[in-house]
Amino acid sequence: MAKETLHTYETTVRWTGNTGVGTADYQSYKRDYIISALQKTDIPGSSDPAFRGDPGRYNPEDLLVSSLSACHMLWYLHLCAQAGVVVVDYRDHATGIMQETPGGSGSFVEVTLHPVVTVTDPAMTEIALELHKKAGEYCFIANSVNFPVRHDPTVESI
Repeated sequence: MAKETLHTYETTVRWTGNTGVGTADYQSYKRDYIISALQKTDIPGSSDPAFRGDPGRYNPEDLLVSSLSACHMLWYLHLCAQAGVVVVDYRDHATGIMQETPGGSGSFVEVTLHPVVTVTDPAMTEIALELHKKAGEYCFIANSVNFPVRHDPTVESI
């Protein structure tokens, strides 16, 4: 029987948007922050521009969609290596749909991954496509969200 293992992740989020008057009113502060983790590069964040954020910084919604994409990719590459499918390129233009409610809250309703994978052997195209489903079943992040994570993969060969 396999044992269960717990993993702990620690990050620090520090607000950097105080313009001198704090949150005196809704317009008086920036939504900027820094995400940091031990021995890793800082990530500059803000809110979505629709919510007065800086469009040049990552927002939480970007990070959620990219986390799903990256987790899927890492599992996919692992499964391909196990199956003997040689992948030489992988890119994904993932899209997420968030629905805002009239009261101002909201939630994601779906994320769709659009991975384009290049394999060395055209005979492996079918298995390469099938492994996306398995990667979706293993992805830790996809297993942690309450909305569908869809896959629309393309496999090319060289």
